[in-house]
Amino acid sequence: MALLEVHDLHIRLQTPRGPADAVRGLSFSLDKGDALGLIGESGCGKSLTVMALMGLLPESAQVRGSIVLDGQELVGRDEAALCRLRGNRMAMIFQEPMTALNPVHPIGRQVAEPLRLHRGLSASAARTEAIRLLDRVGIPQAASRVDAYPHQFSGGQRQRITIAMALACQPDLLIADEPTTALDVTVQRQILDLINELVDERGMALMLISHDLGVIANNVDRMLVMYGGSVVESGPTEAVFAHMAHPYTRGLFAARPKLGARRGPGPRPLLSTIAGTVPELVDLPPGCAFAGRCALSTDQCVQQRPVAETLPSHATDAHGLALGDHLVRCWHHATRQPETPT
Repeated sequence: MALLEVHDLHIRLQTPRGPADAVRGLSFSLDKGDALGLIGESGCGKSLTVMALMGLLPESAQVRGSIVLDGQELVGRDEAALCRLRGNRMAMIFQEPMTALNPVHPIGRQVAEPLRLHRGLSASAARTEAIRLLDRVGIPQAASRVDAYPHQFSGGQRQRITIAMALACQPDLLIADEPTTALDVTVQRQILDLINELVDERGMALMLISHDLGVIANNVDRMLVMYGGSVVESGPTEAVFAHMAHPYTRGLFAARPKLGARRGPGPRPLLSTIAGTVPELVDLPPGCAFAGRCALSTDQCVQQRPVAETLPSHATDAHGLALGDHLVRCWHHATRQPETPT
């Protein structure tokens, strides 16, 4: 049995314009030691998915489907049961370190809190462990700074502190929601290297959420490409990058900035973009959510949701073995549309 099994997850939110299906039929599994990436534009359902795993959705949200963590069904569990899991068996690194920490409490108290709640450590023992964790994540002079407040640290250091909090109880599942937002590229690399090192060290499962294809390519084994609350493409990371089958995946890849672009006077090459805008959740068509922005769209795309098709493997491991199922939801995935800058 996998550590985490999500089956046919649906999340409906109440909006001023009526109910909106924010996540539609999401399924995946994750074992200890695995790293899974979720990628897509803002509003595609990535963060809502992990909020559902953590039991942190708005009270008005309606959830159906199944979320099983190590044999325990989480959908429908009461708040007390979820509190025993959050910060203990599963933990989350939030995307904004400036607001993830409580500004009125010293960082040592915040790192020590899950140790006292879930492990029953005394104040003295929890403080000692908090210092060890802060030192492990690279906070300089941790013993002398354990009583400092969040505003006394840089953004990168605050992110390291949130990582120490998430890892305090050695969870089985670590969720990192855009963990490098607002950090410069050098600090981003340091934070991602630290997360991967700690995950490998402790044998945890990792879910990494990002809108950055480069981050996903370098840090996870498998990936889900989400759009409009649905997974439009999924598979081993190497296989998806070797053969991007969905027009949305290809559009994301084409829109990335390219090193070596010509500089200097005169017109510069424009970045490719995906035409149109992300539709409101209440305006999603019954078929493919990407239909309104896709150059290959037909009436079938608008009316009928594509079924998941398994593609021939285009990537192998070091031993020449196929890397696993590569799935795509698109009626026209075999048709290629030339990418042109707009």
